[in-house]
Amino acid sequence: MSVKNILNRVVRAVIEEAERNPDFESALIEALSPASAKRKGSKDGGGKPATEVDDIKRGKNRRNPAAFDPVQLIRDGEPVLRRALEKLSLEQLRDIVADYGMDPGRLVMKWNTPERVVDRIVEMSVARAQKGNAFRKPVEDHSPPTPAEDATRTVDEASTQSQDDSPDKG
Repeated sequence: MSVKNILNRVVRAVIEEAERNPDFESALIEALSPASAKRKGSKDGGGKPATEVDDIKRGKNRRNPAAFDPVQLIRDGEPVLRRALEKLSLEQLRDIVADYGMDPGRLVMKWNTPERVVDRIVEMSVARAQKGNAFRKPVEDHSPPTPAEDATRTVDEASTQSQDDSPDKG
């Protein structure tokens, strides 16, 4: 018997038992969830409670996740982003800088004035929101042409075709 057939039989047996027994199903889900292994901690029961899943995923030396995505807010306008950033503390501003990689030179994290950090976040957000605009088509008005525009276009197309059809004299 091949390994493939053996594994298929085992999986089928587990599925059937999970369908019949709700306790087994919940134990199986708990055992297979990726966070459950990290939540359990050591065997002596000294693990962290399940409510601290975010802390488990992020190391001790990691910053808190950003309060919001500044690039999304800058699309609503710079004043909207500035108002949202002004409500945050310096540490929360640094969280945004760290979470979105807005400090490649590692200088912003050393700044002590929130206004300076806000300016950097706005600057980087504007740059990221506009990135790739050279390759995007400009937004055009797709209203149907008026009869006068349509007639002009037909005359222009006809004159272009007649010029292309004429033989060159040379």
